Amino acid sequence: MKELLNQLEGLPLLVKIILAIPALDIVWGIYRIVKAVDAKNTVALVIGIVLLFIPFMWIVDIVMILLKGNVWSYA
Repeated sequence: MKELLNQLEGLPLLVKIILAIPALDIVWGIYRIVKAVDAKNTVALVIGIVLLFIPFMWIVDIVMILLKGNVWSYA
């Protein structure tokens, strides 16, 4: 799991933004869930699962990628 997290965090900025568009944003949803499981954080896991079903989360992801270089994650 750490390898997947490191690979996603190490992607170039443009690729991160492309993965945040609406149809591909599932990648960042899975990233949040894997990160929560890796950190053994139940609250973050529940938040990650709920965020999978929020339709505007891709906008938040793009803004966070542009501001801090990675998507928002509770874990």
